[in-house]
Amino acid sequence: MKVVNIYKRLVTLSLVCSAVGLSGCTSLGVEPWERDLLAKKEMALTSAPIDASLDDHIYFSKEATSGGRSFGGGGCGCN
Repeated sequence: MKVVNIYKRLVTLSLVCSAVGLSGCTSLGVEPWERDLLAKKEMALTSAPIDASLDDHIYFSKEATSGGRSFGGGGCGCN
């Protein structure tokens, strides 16, 4: 009874692992026919350049730094 139960679990586990392994690489990036949609102006990270420049000005005024939004620390040298 226990041997049959262990066998069923091993078969189920191997089927699940093989299904996951075979489907793991089905989508690797953007296909060539999808690139036209990603190149549109609306798909940019900042689709409104005026809003982005206003945000940069506010960030610069508060942090006393320019550029490097994604970096830690500020302009005070207390990094």
